Amino acid sequence: MISVGIYGGSGYTGQELLRLLTNHPDAKVVAATSRRFAGVPVAEVYPVFSGLTELVYTDDSPEAVAGLADIVFLALPHGVSMDFATIFLKAGRKVIDLSADFRIHAAATYEAWYGQHTTPETLQVAVYGLPEL
Repeated sequence: MISVGIYGGSGYTGQELLRLLTNHPDAKVVAATSRRFAGVPVAEVYPVFSGLTELVYTDDSPEAVAGLADIVFLALPHGVSMDFATIFLKAGRKVIDLSADFRIHAAATYEAWYGQHTTPETLQVAVYGLPEL
């Protein structure tokens, strides 16, 4: 069983990810963060999860989530994920970023579309995947 953390778990992307992972036979979501809903059960925020999970949103630090999870999904806005990915990577965790922060290998191209990239050295080692294809 793979333990999973969702950093930024209360937005649309985090909610959809949680929906997929609660039904995954080999994954267990051990942490979902939300500054806005910290301390509130996921099922209270999204009643569709009633009876499916007892998970409670936290406002844990990246280090705390890294201590719980084998893999961390970043469901954060574009321009925010890059600041957290390196923390999880340094902790030895696999990271799957759902924003645009690691989609483009060239920093100049990223910056033309999204703005400054604060960790351009990570762009060359990031792998972009499009599972639909």
